[in-house]
Amino acid sequence: LHTLRNAEKELLPGYHPFEWQPALRNVSPACQVGIIDGLSGWTASVDDSPADTISRRFRYDVALVSALKDLEEDIVEGLREHGLEDSSCTSGFTVTIKESCDGMGDVSEKHGGGPAIPEKAVRFSFTVMSVSVLAEGEEEAVTVFREQKPNSEMSCKPLCLMFVDESDHETLTAILGPVVAERNAMKNSRLILAMGGLPRSFRFHFRGTGYDEKMVREMEGLEASGSTYVCTLCDATRAEASQNMVLHSVTRSHDENLDRYEMWRRNPYSESADELRDRVKGVSAKPFMETQPTLDALHCDIGNATEFYKIFQDEIGEVHCRPNPSREERRSWRAALDKQLRKKMKLKPVMRMNGNFARRLMTAEAVEVVCELVPSQQRSEALRELMNLYLQMKPVWRATCPAKECPDQLCRYSFNSQRFADLLSSTFKYRYDGKITNYLHKTLAHVPEIIERDGSIGAWASEGNESGNKLF
Repeated sequence: LHTLRNAEKELLPGYHPFEWQPALRNVSPACQVGIIDGLSGWTASVDDSPADTISRRFRYDVALVSALKDLEEDIVEGLREHGLEDSSCTSGFTVTIKESCDGMGDVSEKHGGGPAIPEKAVRFSFTVMSVSVLAEGEEEAVTVFREQKPNSEMSCKPLCLMFVDESDHETLTAILGPVVAERNAMKNSRLILAMGGLPRSFRFHFRGTGYDEKMVREMEGLEASGSTYVCTLCDATRAEASQNMVLHSVTRSHDENLDRYEMWRRNPYSESADELRDRVKGVSAKPFMETQPTLDALHCDIGNATEFYKIFQDEIGEVHCRPNPSREERRSWRAALDKQLRKKMKLKPVMRMNGNFARRLMTAEAVEVVCELVPSQQRSEALRELMNLYLQMKPVWRATCPAKECPDQLCRYSFNSQRFADLLSSTFKYRYDGKITNYLHKTLAHVPEIIERDGSIGAWASEGNESGNKLF
């Protein structure tokens, strides 16, 4: 009877017995925990909105167990393929988790009188990217499961939903505080969970890569994105980044940001505000959650398309000849560009650049259409070359596995980005004199290094979470 009851329990949704060794600090050992109030553990209300409506979440470890159990068949299958038959592998599993977090704009009730809550929401979710195992006596770990569609909303599991404005740092940190605490506790512990009928032990690696730049800056205590410190990966200022477009290396990290924050807080050398800010390179708040210094492929697309859209307007108006056009003139160029794109490419103008518009705009076809409006032949050629180089570079940071999908472009990336930078600093000097946009700097300076470190940029992007936002 007991055997039967236990088998039944295994099959019930949401109940998987598991344990942590050592037990997680400040986390209850109970396994049967469903959706909990996101503010559980906080005594009083964080804000004037009613505390019990503001957020809902899963306990992080329970959510991870549930996600792993969903993948049980795939993992057991992977073990079989590698000839690691059931009995030999019970320990040495490593699970890599991608974390994403993003704010959503207007989620107000369209009619109805619910409680008064902020009309913005934030979603925090995770994706199981891979599970690998180091068998006893082996040197190399083998990957027994890899997520094929890391950017699909199918693989992106929601962990916490909250009615908070992503710019409201205090409330955001109050709600995500327990999530961060659970995550830190899990880093130093192993999960014991039955997989394929045998208890096995898993360690977790968390990589917070599914954040847009705004969220990264907020989580890591950096100044907002208009800051002179243009990059979340290196210490370059905007002027430096526009002078030297290509040669930078990734230097920032969570630990360094924490040290710099301490420096900012204590000011040990009694410097003036400007000297101090220069010493800490714009870290002026306490880094709250560890993110992986990477580049978000989706917003990189959008940021660069916005930039090209502006270059197109400037070229239609020949800004390189007459530096200070009036607002009226600029407006007329934009109208001309929109009209042309609508007529020739059926591209409706958008209020805010989005992924789909960006993808259609950044094509050779779009450049041809724009060049019809550019008076000078020579400038048209430069525009074509610029777009051509960009289209060579783009697959490298979009691909899930660039070494497989576009090895040639990967090899040529540094060369192409150098040529791209040369074009910007000569032909398009009028736009890049002492200034450059954040994502353009990252596209030119950091892509090869990140790919060398992680193997991919596209796979770690925030897209899955963004699609999930739509569903939510």
